[in-house]
Amino acid sequence: MRHVDAVLDAQGRPVCCELWPGNTTDVTTLIPIIERLRARLHIGSVCVVADRGMISAKTIAHIENIEGMNYILGARLRKQNEVKIDVLSRGGRYREVYPKGNDPKVPSPLKVKEVFVENRRSIVCHNEDQAQKDAADRKAIVAHLRDQLKRGDKSLAGNKGYRRYLKTDAPHFTIDEDKIGAEVRFDGKWVLRTNADLSPQDTALKYKQLWMVEQVFRTTKSVLETRPIYHKCDETIRGHVFCSFLALVLKTELYERLEQKARRYEWDDIRSDLEALQQTELEVKGQSWFVRTPLRGTCNEVFRAVGAAIPPTARRP
Repeated sequence: MRHVDAVLDAQGRPVCCELWPGNTTDVTTLIPIIERLRARLHIGSVCVVADRGMISAKTIAHIENIEGMNYILGARLRKQNEVKIDVLSRGGRYREVYPKGNDPKVPSPLKVKEVFVENRRSIVCHNEDQAQKDAADRKAIVAHLRDQLKRGDKSLAGNKGYRRYLKTDAPHFTIDEDKIGAEVRFDGKWVLRTNADLSPQDTALKYKQLWMVEQVFRTTKSVLETRPIYHKCDETIRGHVFCSFLALVLKTELYERLEQKARRYEWDDIRSDLEALQQTELEVKGQSWFVRTPLRGTCNEVFRAVGAAIPPTARRP
């Protein structure tokens, strides 16, 4: 078991990655690794970006006492009372980062607002598209739940998705309408806890970079067909991580070149469009030909961004 951390600069470019044992606590490993990287790369300030479950309260307190050390942590909406009761209930106007649009190729809509509870700073993020999906998913679950209750409720208690909307009305389960109403406040939202001196917009975007890094590591393992992974030696683990990190570097460079041309696309769209670009060898009247599929979606702009020539529709070998 190993943990992998990626180091990015302020512009989101990958700098390096670190591999450390997964059976040790973050208190004993995270801070020494960060201090070593600061000395090795001559870094003045560091911002740790992670989900709340990855870093303990003791480590957070330690980070807050180190000069030049900051953090952005994803909060647990339903399990942390301060987030659920104080942060989400606080009023305030959202600032738009990305507007909602009809073009599926542009970034997802995003709005943010800043909330302080005493001296603790939180950023509430809202995605309108995700909110609509959350509401639709909940509606479908509750509809199915009502149907199941008519047939009997014995099998429902073991289903975590169902239990969220049930209450015990001895001797049977019934729909808890209050719980359903309370869930609405979470639709399309996530909350970040931070001590970093960044705007709410930049804080949200830095956290989204964590999602992109994790997605690239997962995608790379799938594309390179390296699952299931049974590495036994540190050398092979490091080699696997290096390939994943190299994919992250290439992806970031591609995004930068697209940005220079005012093009913004979702990574899944780029990947699926490029994967659909295929070349087939045919034999026509004794002559061999290579024929490619039509360019679709983002392909044309991606080829232009990297300065690569688009293969001809048909060519002789």
